Amino acid sequence: MASHRRAKQPSRARVAVLTAAAATVVALSAQSAWADPQPSVNDVKAQIDNLNTQQEQASQQFDGAQEKSDQLRQQASQLQDEVARAQDQVTQLEQGLATVAGEQYMSDGIDPSVQLMLNSDPSGYLSQAASLDQATTTETDALKSLQSEERTLNQEKAEASATLAELDATTTTLNSAKSQVQTKLQQAQSLLNSLSASQRAALQAAEQQDEGDVASRGAARADLGNLPPASGYAGAAVAAALSRLGDSYVWGHTGPTTFDCSGLMQWAYAQAGVSLPRTSQEQGTIGTEVPSLADAQPGDLVIYGSDMHHVGMYIGNGNVVHAPHTGDVVRVMQASVIGPIATIRRV
Repeated sequence: MASHRRAKQPSRARVAVLTAAAATVVALSAQSAWADPQPSVNDVKAQIDNLNTQQEQASQQFDGAQEKSDQLRQQASQLQDEVARAQDQVTQLEQGLATVAGEQYMSDGIDPSVQLMLNSDPSGYLSQAASLDQATTTETDALKSLQSEERTLNQEKAEASATLAELDATTTTLNSAKSQVQTKLQQAQSLLNSLSASQRAALQAAEQQDEGDVASRGAARADLGNLPPASGYAGAAVAAALSRLGDSYVWGHTGPTTFDCSGLMQWAYAQAGVSLPRTSQEQGTIGTEVPSLADAQPGDLVIYGSDMHHVGMYIGNGNVVHAPHTGDVVRVMQASVIGPIATIRRV
C-alpha cells in the first residue's frame, strides 16, 4: 500500500522573504507606471538652448584665454631672447676683466684697482676705488657697464619668470574652458539623441518658428535684396560677413570657412582692414555705443546677453548676420529674436 506524505510547507521566514520581494516588484512597477512622462519637445528645446548658451559662454572664455596665451607665449619668447643677449653681454664684460687681470698677473702682478674690479660686489669696488683714487676712467666705465648689464639681466629674468607663470595660469583657464565647451556639447547631443525622428522634426519646426521663419536651418537664406547701402570699411565688413552665409559654426575658429560668433566679426572686419579684439565681451567695449536697434547702421556690432556672450553684425532692416552655435551655420536673422541685446557698438 502506497504511503502518502504531506507536502513540505515553506517556512515562515521564506514566506516573509518572498512576500517582501513581491511587494518590491509591485512597488517598482507602480513607480514606473507613475513616473514622470518623457520631456516634451519644448522642454528639450529649452534645455538645448540653455546648453548652447552655456557652451557659447565657455567658448568666449576659451577664445579670450587662447588670445592671451598666444600673446604671453610670444612675450615670453622675446624676454627669453633678451635674457640670453643680456647674459652674453655680462659674460663678455666679465671675460674682459678677467683678461686684464691675467695680463697684469703675468707681468708685475694684479693691480689693486683690478683686484677691486674682480670683487664679487661691483658697487663695493666703485666706492673703494673712489676713496683710494685707484680706478682709472676705463676701469670705472667697465665696471659700471657690467653693473648695468647685471641689473638688466636680473630684471629681464624676473619679467620672463612672471610671464611664464602667467602663461601657466592662462593655460589652466584655457583647458578648463575647453573642457566646459566639450561637456556642454556632449550634453546637448545626448538630448538630441534621446529624441525620435518625429520629435527632432518638431524641434526643428519650433526653432524656425521662434526665429520668425527668417531662414531655414540648413540653407541660411533670407531676403537680402533691399538692404540699405553701406560704404567704407563697415560696408566692406558687411559684404565679407554675408559672403560666408552657410559656413559652419565651429567654436574657437576665426575663418576663413568656419567661425564662432566673435570669430566671424573679427574675420569680416579684418577683410576691411580693421582689427577687432577676439571675444564678444571685448568687442562690446570698442567704438561708440549706439542708443538702440532703431539707430543701428550696417556694420554695427550687436552684443547679446548680460554677460555679452554672443555677437552679430547689423546689416539693415532689423537683421543681423551671425554664427549662432554648434550645429548651425552662418545666417541672417532678425536681431530682436536672438536674445536680449546688451549693447550695440559702432566700430
